[in-house]
Amino acid sequence: MSRGVIAAAIAGTFALALGAFLLSFEALQDLARLAGIAGGQAWLWPLIVDGVILQATISVVALRDAEGSARRFAWMLLAAGTGVSVAANITHAVLTADQRVPGLVAALVASVPPLVLVAMTHLTVELIRNAGPRHDQDQQEQPPSPVVVTERRVPDRTPPALEAGPAQDHDAREASELRSAPSRGTNSRSRQERDANRREAARLAGQGLSYREIARRRGVHPTTVARWLNAPDPADERNDDEHEPDTEQP
Repeated sequence: MSRGVIAAAIAGTFALALGAFLLSFEALQDLARLAGIAGGQAWLWPLIVDGVILQATISVVALRDAEGSARRFAWMLLAAGTGVSVAANITHAVLTADQRVPGLVAALVASVPPLVLVAMTHLTVELIRNAGPRHDQDQQEQPPSPVVVTERRVPDRTPPALEAGPAQDHDAREASELRSAPSRGTNSRSRQERDANRREAARLAGQGLSYREIARRRGVHPTTVARWLNAPDPADERNDDEHEPDTEQP
């Protein structure tokens, strides 16, 4: 909607609200005089009643997004001000109407200005609110374009496997031998330690010591001492292997 149309609508509603306010103001001021309020202060009565309508209407629009209690209070104030203004205008019309005009017609005529005042005030505030730059900016704002997420593939940097050749086979055998060398040395030392423990256990057993006493001295379990003494002598096994006759026939 163009700004010129909005400006014309605001001007029209403001003019109607102003006319309704003046009619209601005159009726309420005259009623205040009839009620005994001094002439110099009678103008305050319509100003208070119709002023409440104006302020409550603006508050209803301003508190549209506020909490429920604030909105309810603004609507209650608007309803109360409107009711008092309509009732006062009808009362004034009934008291001062010409005898040729029925009271119902006078009451209907008198109730129009305060109701028009409420409606035009509310419409004026809505037009001003929607004619602001924020509203125009929201209308012109385009929806954001969707974000496209693309998957990035990381190149494989793993070197291709090389075919095994004679040189690589030789290197692999050397590495295997180097790894197995400490294991052979460890097995040799373990065998020497077992032989030494067996000879020492046999010497102590020859002195008449029990398995338990030998185990206490060597720091092992008696079962281990029994296994040492009952195992065959490795030296005897090697000698038997060396003197075994060759039975192979030609």
